[in-house]
Amino acid sequence: MDIIPAIEKEILSQPKRIVITMHTNPDADALGASLGLAAFLKKKNHHVSVIAPTAYPEFLDWLPGIDEVIIYEKNNQQLSFELIASADIIFCVDFAILNRINELASAVKQTKATKIVIDHHLDTEDFADVMLWNPKATAAAELVYELIEALGETDCIDKSIAECLYVGILTDTVSFKTPNTTPHVHRIVANLLEFGVEVAKINKLVYDSNSLNKLKFLSFILSNRLTVLPDYKTAYIAIKSADAKQFNLNTGDTEGLVNYALSIKGIVLAALIKEKYDRVCISLRSVGDFAVNTFAKEYFHGGGHKNAAGGMTNLSLEETINIFETLVKNNQDLLN
Repeated sequence: MDIIPAIEKEILSQPKRIVITMHTNPDADALGASLGLAAFLKKKNHHVSVIAPTAYPEFLDWLPGIDEVIIYEKNNQQLSFELIASADIIFCVDFAILNRINELASAVKQTKATKIVIDHHLDTEDFADVMLWNPKATAAAELVYELIEALGETDCIDKSIAECLYVGILTDTVSFKTPNTTPHVHRIVANLLEFGVEVAKINKLVYDSNSLNKLKFLSFILSNRLTVLPDYKTAYIAIKSADAKQFNLNTGDTEGLVNYALSIKGIVLAALIKEKYDRVCISLRSVGDFAVNTFAKEYFHGGGHKNAAGGMTNLSLEETINIFETLVKNNQDLLN
């Protein structure tokens, strides 16, 4: 199937009921890409609903259109199911495996709506009618921009849409530091800036709007919860659920912590291992050729990108740490 004509036929022919959903614990790319796409589709006279399975980080509450996001876990279960059941089209943004949307998965799978995936993660599942998928892309936001451009509709982009897409690319490239930040990506960003994106303002909102509690938490974590395994070029941060309660953290306050471990000179593999409810969540980052997506998929029921991935266990924090350290030692040859 030729992807762009297929999407053009679906979204430009006549007004439709559209649902856009994203993965659990949505980050700036999932939200930015979804909200940018939603704003574009509304300009084409579609009825659009954006559903997030779980709450989003508070530092993103400035995003244009964020107030209209329906958060499934906040007593919006029935509404979410009704919107999905009645939708003509469902866009799955920044994920391509249904278990990434938790309880919403069965509803999306069962609906007769046309399902369109917009994603850049390596792992995929065969459930969509149309796959706008490119694992070489920096962000889902990049793919949304390319879709709008391919449809010949860049005139529909305004400052709000541009800001949403910009923040997705900004954060998923870690401020344009990742290896896949190509000249093509910079040209997209330059085009977005032409619509009035305020770079300094957005950088401050994303990176420099920390609460005092968050900074105290960061100091505590780096002093008490950071472990370095120099012989294995590995560092990890382990967070107890009590730590988050002690510092009264907001949603998203632990985002990016794993990068502190990765920033240590000589470190190739970094992990954030965090107690969350009845499970332990793991964020993995690497530099060079160590593929954390394979590591996460094989050992922690996860996946992601080559140098940025995640997973989980149903074990205790201590058991998870022990397993992680054992796996690191068993993979020493890949870390050197």
